[in-house]
Amino acid sequence: MDEKFEERRPEVVEESIWVAGEAIKKAPKLYGIPTGVEGLDELFFTAEVQDSKAIKKPLGGIPSYAVVNITGVSDTGKSLMVEQYAVKQASRGEAVAFITVEAPAPFVVVGLRERAKAMGIDFESIEDKLILIDAASHARLRENMPDLLATLAHVIKTYKVRHTVIDSATGLYEAKEMMARTVVRQLFNFMKKWYQTALFVSQKRSGHEELTAEAAGGYAISHIVDCSIVLSKDLVLTPTQSKLYKKPIGEIVRLLRIDGCRLCGHDTKTHFMEITETGLVKVGPPLSGG
Repeated sequence: MDEKFEERRPEVVEESIWVAGEAIKKAPKLYGIPTGVEGLDELFFTAEVQDSKAIKKPLGGIPSYAVVNITGVSDTGKSLMVEQYAVKQASRGEAVAFITVEAPAPFVVVGLRERAKAMGIDFESIEDKLILIDAASHARLRENMPDLLATLAHVIKTYKVRHTVIDSATGLYEAKEMMARTVVRQLFNFMKKWYQTALFVSQKRSGHEELTAEAAGGYAISHIVDCSIVLSKDLVLTPTQSKLYKKPIGEIVRLLRIDGCRLCGHDTKTHFMEITETGLVKVGPPLSGG
């Protein structure tokens, strides 16, 4: 048989093998990144060993260098949440790359300014820390992943960016949903390479409104990212719902749940969530009341 048609012999990829003791030396330090979302930071924790017992210790935010997927149907507060996160990081003096896929940059910056006002932060003092990449106005960035990643790498190097927000990742595989895992995997690997703490927004179909991480087209996205935060809303229509939610009939109830986080421990309860009059997302007590 011709050599070029011979089956390639399996080869050992030695550089892929790590002894844990060596890998831990290369591991980044785990610490909490405050999100700017009231009630959310307390839902993540780590463990310490004291007197041979594991003690739960609050992390104080999402885990550093995590890639977090924030998913839900429309009008559940996803964009508000990532805008609050971006404003919070800028107020801490850290640069944020904000990739806007749905709306042009001048419109998104208005939302960022309003979030800053509601959070009591002077927008002019942080505006130089918010770097927008306008993929909404430039189809080339939405449809060509190498160009998008090259642009993001340039922004990270130029502005010393440590946080990346993508609103929304769903818009990067629109009309080609079978590519969802491939697109998100490329983004995930890039964030790890550049040591970014990243938030991806993903849009769920209305038929997937239940509190699962299944996003439109991205049926296995939750298995790629480090953490998924699932947002939901429900309209109280029956006495049973009214009793469950302790809300009157006709009111909208918003809910939040952390659907797995591989980098640290997390609260597993479903929590009430609200959007305040000033347009901020706020996480409340657990639905169970515990």
